[in-house]
Amino acid sequence: MPDLVKFFINGKAVTASEDESIWEVSKREGNSIPHLCHSNKLGYEADGNCRSCVVEIKGERTLAASCIRKPSNGMEVITNNDKVEKSQKLVLELLLSDQPEKEKSHNQKSHFWEILQTNQISKTRFPKKDSKIVPSLDNSHPAMTVALDACIQCGLCIRACRDVQVNDVLGMSGRGTNSYPVFDFDDLMGSSSCVGCGECVQACPTGALMETALLDDNNVQTVFPDKHIKSLCPFCGVGCQTNVSVKDNSIVAVNGDNGPANENRLCVKGRFGFDYINSPLRLTEPLIRIDKKSKVWDLTIESKDVYKYFRKASWEEALGYSSKKFNSILNNNPVNSLAGFGSAKGSNEEAYLFQKLIRTGFKTNNVDHCTRLCHASSVAALLQSVGSAAVTAPFTAAKDAECIIVIGARPEQNHPVAASYLKQAVKNGSKLIIMDPRKQNLSRYATHHLQFNPGQDLSLLNAMIYTIIEEGLIDEDYVKNNTEGFELLEKEIKSFNPQIMEKICGINSEIIREVARLYAKSKTSIIFWGMGISQHVHGTQNAFCLINLALITGQVGRDGTGLHPLRGQNNVQGASDAGLIPMSYPDYQRVDINKNLSEMESFWNATLDPNEGKTVVEIIEDIYSNKIKGLYVQGENPAMSDPDQNHARKALAKLEHLVVQDIFMTETAWYADVILPASAHAEKNGTYTNTNRQVQLGRAVVKTPENVKQDWWIIQEIAKRMGLDWNYQSPKDIFNEMKLIMPSLNNISWERLERDGFVTYPVESEFELGQDIIFNDGFPTLNKLAKITPTKLIMPNDELSKEFPLVLSTGRLLEHWHTGTMTRKAIILDKLEPDPIIFMNEIDSKLYDLDLNRKVKIKTRRGEMSINIRLDDDLLPGMIFLPFCFKEAAANILTNSTLDPIGKIPELKFSAASVHQN
Repeated sequence: MPDLVKFFINGKAVTASEDESIWEVSKREGNSIPHLCHSNKLGYEADGNCRSCVVEIKGERTLAASCIRKPSNGMEVITNNDKVEKSQKLVLELLLSDQPEKEKSHNQKSHFWEILQTNQISKTRFPKKDSKIVPSLDNSHPAMTVALDACIQCGLCIRACRDVQVNDVLGMSGRGTNSYPVFDFDDLMGSSSCVGCGECVQACPTGALMETALLDDNNVQTVFPDKHIKSLCPFCGVGCQTNVSVKDNSIVAVNGDNGPANENRLCVKGRFGFDYINSPLRLTEPLIRIDKKSKVWDLTIESKDVYKYFRKASWEEALGYSSKKFNSILNNNPVNSLAGFGSAKGSNEEAYLFQKLIRTGFKTNNVDHCTRLCHASSVAALLQSVGSAAVTAPFTAAKDAECIIVIGARPEQNHPVAASYLKQAVKNGSKLIIMDPRKQNLSRYATHHLQFNPGQDLSLLNAMIYTIIEEGLIDEDYVKNNTEGFELLEKEIKSFNPQIMEKICGINSEIIREVARLYAKSKTSIIFWGMGISQHVHGTQNAFCLINLALITGQVGRDGTGLHPLRGQNNVQGASDAGLIPMSYPDYQRVDINKNLSEMESFWNATLDPNEGKTVVEIIEDIYSNKIKGLYVQGENPAMSDPDQNHARKALAKLEHLVVQDIFMTETAWYADVILPASAHAEKNGTYTNTNRQVQLGRAVVKTPENVKQDWWIIQEIAKRMGLDWNYQSPKDIFNEMKLIMPSLNNISWERLERDGFVTYPVESEFELGQDIIFNDGFPTLNKLAKITPTKLIMPNDELSKEFPLVLSTGRLLEHWHTGTMTRKAIILDKLEPDPIIFMNEIDSKLYDLDLNRKVKIKTRRGEMSINIRLDDDLLPGMIFLPFCFKEAAANILTNSTLDPIGKIPELKFSAASVHQN
């Protein structure tokens, strides 16, 4: 802990820590000191560039920049005498001479103009900068405008890009008055490697960098918000807190707020992807299908044709019809004839209420959500091995790790803010190891990138385990006191000699050994993984291997160690916690254990099914075979997200009754009998649990469109019409019920979340913010021990052949999220990535003699499509990558629906494919 320093500010005795600056202490004491190049937000190092924050220190001849000067015992600081104020005002006046006239300035309410107003400066005695040396206006980026006539060369944008987001795009070019920030090698912003995170805009104090949507044709800000509301980003599992600017019930801008997972940062989706809620394609009234004969599997409904298939209905009619048909199916068919797909995009309260409806109203455990398509195998392995599906440490723990492994994940694309913490850790000395068949920008920061053969994770990981055991690198005390099953692993690992495995995984055995040693010998090592690990028929086995690596080396339960599957959607962790899965009640209480069954029957006052339900893909299969007749889909899009898409759509078209609750006419809604218009994330209150186990409060920032209802209200209304006596008045009521049966929410109240912003579970008292690192004193298993589970070598399910020689993998793009239902209706995001593409190595494009200006045909054993190519030499030859966000080229037409037998997750990362020129 830093030592305390006692000194004086303007004659007042103050106490500070030795690592605080005079500026920080002065601010805390209520003394206002001008600042422009300095930001007091986390991640910004002060550099004393602008000199507007100078103070006098008694006994020193020159004034000191308070943002970089640390106090010492007995120091006497003066912030407000004539000498100081004259110097500060002189600096501000000089900077004013470099600005446009205020009435023509880009942001008249910028921090710069506020500082001038506070210091009563309205004009300058100094000549204006020669306009000839000012770079031209740059509006080449769809979201941001660069107007360097307002630049004061403070360097904040560069620190934002280099130090905070660690994207390293911005730098300073030129000297003296000719120096300006530039993108890459003085490129236009729109053609540079800028990833559009907007951190530079958020940092800029003058308006030299601005959100274009706020400007008029003269590049002057004319849109100013009426209010600012704290909420959450609606996209990935990072759970960034946001400060949303609202005007006339519309979002006009979004900035990052100081949340535990983002510390003011955002990515391009979080900052610029907000306007999907204003899309003219929003559903705004209940719809009922006109003719059931129109439900054919290869149906496509364009927005202009919606009323050819559906008619408008009142809420009473739509809810009554939905419930009447569900009740009819329930009463006239065998058990488990109904099912429900909930959403990982909704709140914890919505997830809880939805699964409660399916279990108590539909009388089945056939309830699931998209975790089945992303991290179900990780959850299964973690539950079996360590007794909990939660991450053992947050991604911010990377700062304390000597060694970081990232496997089967592309954080810069899928979790950009989390990636910034990994890059910062590397800059501070951590060793980063990336394991993935495809390289990535993050590979620039890695000591090793193990580009192994697709689908051969098990051979690589077990070869590492072999090395650690063979070379005596295990933590014997940890293994003895905290685990069981090591003896069996020690026996079965002998078949995974790295010299043999290198022929399978494609990585030299010495490199495998080197990386294994680095992980095992580091004092602190942490593993992050993504869907490249989980979306395989051997996904659970992959996760077992990663868990085994951590357990045999004792790399869990301490700062800088742990296991972290990076969650894909904003509330996939919370939805699973809330019981939106077929095998468990809330907090992972198994449905097939009598004690849990009787407790939940008593709590809900209902008779429950004692058997596990079916998962997402299994539900589709049971629909296809006529076992399931009715389906309620809330905020999911299986017609796009499920593997073997044509098969899934044929199943959806067969349903006797399909109710879809969503904000848009999704591909799944094409097959609906009833469509219920729902609230968007920005229109609702509720709690969300991010990938770090941080429970946070999302707030409604705008009202729903007229006649659109809250999701929880719709679910409750259907429940009432199915005979359930529910009377929740708000999400808070639902949350309070959840607390009664979910120990993970102990000491977390709605009021705490409103006050503190977040709480990390588990939390032992109402006075702390929770435990970032868990399992430091045992595991939540019956004997407090973690179970080591050996794995076998399992090959991918789809075989390469002469007809299908390529490996097709699917995933996300930075600019788009999940199936694109939201992000492709966000104007800026769609401008950045408007068209479907498939990525291919240049070697393969030449091997197959492909004309890059023409579309190619991609084919697997399940389907085919025509699409444009984008070259990507980060891919191994023989591998192609297809984003799954484009409905015009739906990736899951091609993917394999074969399931991991444990996690029940489909094989989405390995499909044998061919490519031909059309």
